[in-house]
Amino acid sequence: MADYYETLGVDRTASDDEIKKAYRKLAMTYHPDRNNGSLEAEEKFKSITEAYDVLRDANKRATYDRYGEAGLRGGAGGFHHVDLSEALSIFMRDLGGLGGLGSFGDLFGSAGARGSGLRTGSDTRLTLRLTLAEVASGVEKTVSVRLLRECDRCSSTGAEAGTSSAVCTTCVGTGEVRRAQRSFFGQMISVAPCPTCAGEGRIISSPCKQCKGEGRVKKAEEITVAVPAGVATGQYMTLRGLGNVGPRGGPRGDLLVVFEVEEDERFEREGEDLYCEILVTYPQLALGGDVNVPTVSSTVNLRIPAGTQSGQVFNLRGRGLPRVNSTGIGDLHVRLQLWTPDKLSAEEETIMKRLFELQSEPPERAKGLWSKIKESLGA
Repeated sequence: MADYYETLGVDRTASDDEIKKAYRKLAMTYHPDRNNGSLEAEEKFKSITEAYDVLRDANKRATYDRYGEAGLRGGAGGFHHVDLSEALSIFMRDLGGLGGLGSFGDLFGSAGARGSGLRTGSDTRLTLRLTLAEVASGVEKTVSVRLLRECDRCSSTGAEAGTSSAVCTTCVGTGEVRRAQRSFFGQMISVAPCPTCAGEGRIISSPCKQCKGEGRVKKAEEITVAVPAGVATGQYMTLRGLGNVGPRGGPRGDLLVVFEVEEDERFEREGEDLYCEILVTYPQLALGGDVNVPTVSSTVNLRIPAGTQSGQVFNLRGRGLPRVNSTGIGDLHVRLQLWTPDKLSAEEETIMKRLFELQSEPPERAKGLWSKIKESLGA
């Protein structure tokens, strides 16, 4: 039985902020989307999320500190190990996605309070591919998804027309069963969904032929997603109440939109900053001149001073990407790289030979590439 503190790598005296920080770091490392479906990473993700979910709750943590996992098993609702769906929901609830993006559910309104006595529909995940240009400006996209929606034949009741449901005799309509157990700590009462009626409190004698008693069927639906500028691969957006509808009129779950930004061969991205490399000729470096530098949506002119060295980096402020959910724009870092032609014309070869004869000797020791990059970035 793993110790939750050891699982998160924190002391037993760790603060709430330290626990959350440790969980964030581990969750971003073992998140399923970052590990190509690795079962080992998935199990690790579930275990660290379970540990976090217990230690973040003051009451659960106090019980765990005193009695361990055995004490948690006697709590209301019963203790259980989280599955992947629960782990992802906890991750989304408290961290709002990779990279600290946060939840954007408020942009679309709330789905309202979950219904009482009805099972909430499951959350649905949707991957949305974006270009770097769309990330730079933000974009509104309409996508078609298949979701569980209300059955028209039975109006979500799950019963055939003209028939009715009866009160479950196991739970007497409560949807719950209670079990008393004696343990080292005394009598424990556990509460769980009724296994006969699946927690609904009623039994359908004649299920709807279209939805098989579920009260819901798969339907294609178009969803509009307003993507804010600056998002990155792996970040999420939570659309509250747009997921699957619950069985027999239960409230809807959420739709989790995960972003996947296509690579742009012109740039390397680091947060809101972009990096690119421009090939230039020896005369351009030695004599100076102008070169066109690509940005995400256009080009800008860069003036090269005479005597510029190959590998020097120029910082173009405000030419990167917007900071997501914030103000300001990142920078574009342009590295100049000397281009050496693999073939010369007769005239070029003559000039180059003459230049070789006239060329001054280079200094004994030139500054390294990284030193120059640090200087250009003001490090």
